[in-house]
Amino acid sequence: MTFPFDALAACRAELEAEAAVNDARAAFPTAGLDRLRHLGVLASALPRTLGGLGFGVEAHGAAGLLHMLRLVGQGSLALGRVVEGHVNAIRLVALYGTPEQLAHVGREVHAGALYGLWVTDGAAPLRMDQTARGVTLHGGKAFASGARHVTRALVTARAGQDGTGQEVTRMLLVAMGEGRAIHDAGAGLSGMRGAGTGQCDLTGMTVLPSALVGQAGDYLRQPEFSAGAWRGMAVALGGIERLTALLRGQLAARGRAGSPAQQARIGMALIATETALLWTRRAALVASGQDRLEAGDIAATVNLARIAVERAGLEVIELVERGLGLSAFVRDNVVERIIRDLATYLRQPAPDETLCEAAAWFTPRDMPQPDIRP
Repeated sequence: MTFPFDALAACRAELEAEAAVNDARAAFPTAGLDRLRHLGVLASALPRTLGGLGFGVEAHGAAGLLHMLRLVGQGSLALGRVVEGHVNAIRLVALYGTPEQLAHVGREVHAGALYGLWVTDGAAPLRMDQTARGVTLHGGKAFASGARHVTRALVTARAGQDGTGQEVTRMLLVAMGEGRAIHDAGAGLSGMRGAGTGQCDLTGMTVLPSALVGQAGDYLRQPEFSAGAWRGMAVALGGIERLTALLRGQLAARGRAGSPAQQARIGMALIATETALLWTRRAALVASGQDRLEAGDIAATVNLARIAVERAGLEVIELVERGLGLSAFVRDNVVERIIRDLATYLRQPAPDETLCEAAAWFTPRDMPQPDIRP
């Protein structure tokens, strides 16, 4: 079984059109998600043994996942964020869950389920208590993508302290649906308004102990905690590629692409786009384990890639705004929304800390290099 990449690429205009319509009212891309589900995007993240393609959970699937995510990002960054969360949740269950849990995930996904990964705490951090009835939750999650549309979410919850007094965190799967207290947050965001972002209050919810995934501290375990960022880079890469294509196309349509200044901007945008692609591909290869590197090398390489892709994206945004002028700020120009979505998507946590940690790791040692010998 192979993935229909050509069909996914062909529906870019369809995804982009829905994103444009949904932006003003911060509506979720329901039609786009259904289209992706029909193409097998959601099921592709499952292991081959469970009817998937191994994208995201098997080393050989990294290249396919990168290409799939960038294509989704070219059409809709908001939809790409939802798909990324789905893939991330499945990967964490595959890494740390039991075979029975993963098999259950597979059955649900083949039945149409959308998974989410929600780790940002709300005003009241999510906590869990072991009771006679099971695991009771208190608090909630903020910036939860697809909050009203996710079938089951993998969440992190504080589970008390370990022997050294440090707070420990557990992962667990919670079913979403009627009766969950969800407050929309997308309308307040300037970008990524179509990702269905919300705040979810899980207070009083009780789940069975079988909903717990892995052991305490697994979510923050390296190198996976840092390495997983490459999948977000792949979605952002799609947005960067789309902006660069729009810069070229709109300048050509106005008869301005031949100007030396504009040609310089196009050239710099192409360089930045290729830089993002090369770093994302390198991060995907390193994170997949194909190079058999130690954990520190993997985490630090992906962290450097994260910063490189961020810088490339911000550079392309500036070049597009300067190249197109005020038209890049007009609401009915697709560029205006993509810039807002990409700028929001690139706002990942702790960029300075990420850069400094990676630099500190590679200060006394060389970065791992790909084998390019003839």
